[in-house]
Amino acid sequence: MRLRAVIFDVDGTLVDTWDLYLETYQRTLADFSGRLLSAEEVIAMRPASEVRLFQTQVPGDHHAAHARFLEHYDALHAAHVGGPYPGIAEMLDALRSAGLRLGVVTGKSRGAWRITADAIGVGDFGVVVADEDVRDGKPHPEGVLSALAALGVRPEEAVYVGDSTSDLGAARSAGVAFAGVLWPKSAGEVEAWRLLVESAGGDVFGTPAELARWLIDRAAGRGP
Repeated sequence: MRLRAVIFDVDGTLVDTWDLYLETYQRTLADFSGRLLSAEEVIAMRPASEVRLFQTQVPGDHHAAHARFLEHYDALHAAHVGGPYPGIAEMLDALRSAGLRLGVVTGKSRGAWRITADAIGVGDFGVVVADEDVRDGKPHPEGVLSALAALGVRPEEAVYVGDSTSDLGAARSAGVAFAGVLWPKSAGEVEAWRLLVESAGGDVFGTPAELARWLIDRAAGRGP
């Protein structure tokens, strides 16, 4: 069956936000705890979702904490965001020109998505499913299934593109093919990620151009 839609994770897949998120979490949590956490302490919290992190770390005032987070995120964005990975803009242009429907399923809040999307200019997507739009975040399939419904495609007509085990789990649970990306990975992470994705039946790509060719071939009926 031909490919009709491609759904993307955002952070670590389309755009490098690692330093931005780390600094923003450190500043926000310091505002509420009075102590600047180390990078290692923040990473140990496994912050896949802004809102859910503050629900556990600032339980009595997590709404205020997230509002402060967005203030810091916006103020720090220009200096700390890594921007789209090289080749991402060209890949998205090629996929749109090929007539593929594009969507986003992200653990970002909608506020953070809007700040980043406006700043980096990745174009429009047919659907954006943010963290507030789902009850259960990835690896639960709710977000991917919601995007499929909005795009009007079946699971077998779509691919989910991501960089993490939660992305892989969401795709598998939703019955969607998975494309794992290597470009955000360090040299020491590449082989383990490749083996994990391929053992789960997914495909792995080293550059956005390579991924674009594979997706367009599948859309044209030239792929498996």
